[in-house]
Amino acid sequence: MTVTPEDAKRLEECLAAGGVALIPTDTVYGLACDPDNAAAMEKIYELKQRPPLKPSAVMFFSIEAALEAVPDLGPRTRSALAKLLPGPVTLLLANPQRRFPLACDPGGNGDAAPLGLRVPLLKGTIAPLAALGAPLLQSSANLSGEAPPRRLAEVPASLREGADVVIDGGELPGLASTVIDLADYEQSGDWRIVREGPLNVATLATALTSSC
Repeated sequence: MTVTPEDAKRLEECLAAGGVALIPTDTVYGLACDPDNAAAMEKIYELKQRPPLKPSAVMFFSIEAALEAVPDLGPRTRSALAKLLPGPVTLLLANPQRRFPLACDPGGNGDAAPLGLRVPLLKGTIAPLAALGAPLLQSSANLSGEAPPRRLAEVPASLREGADVVIDGGELPGLASTVIDLADYEQSGDWRIVREGPLNVATLATALTSSC
């Protein structure tokens, strides 16, 4: 299946109306909603049976949109983003301004919670999703603790039926994004892999060392 411009429009309308969407990404299928809509986020967590205090990523559809939303990033971190994005990574960034608090800090614990930032590589069957302008809260479309799905048919029926909009992007790579902690990167150049994924250590080391 190929995502169409009409699918992208349906997704945009769904998010604006406070709905939950089941979408393809450059890695796996995910559940998405407006990152500022508490009821929609709660629905995603209930569908996934996700622990209520566990943070979620915020997905942007261009590097420009991501940088505009987080304008206070330092030059070292901006350089790292330019090398790694768009791509199959989630970057944990220092977030002293507490941007996107519902996604980053669902427990309301304070300003130490990082921002998990995603900019997917939208090409091939999912390329029309690049037309989306607004960011979204995104979490993989699996029950908590289970493997993320690479095909729509692998998404649990309860999630497919619970979503307000379902978009089929065909078979996806199937490996969830590499999660990289860059919270201290601007000051020290230190980084660490929180979750292994499509990008290996050597690739990340080359990009992040050259950004220091």
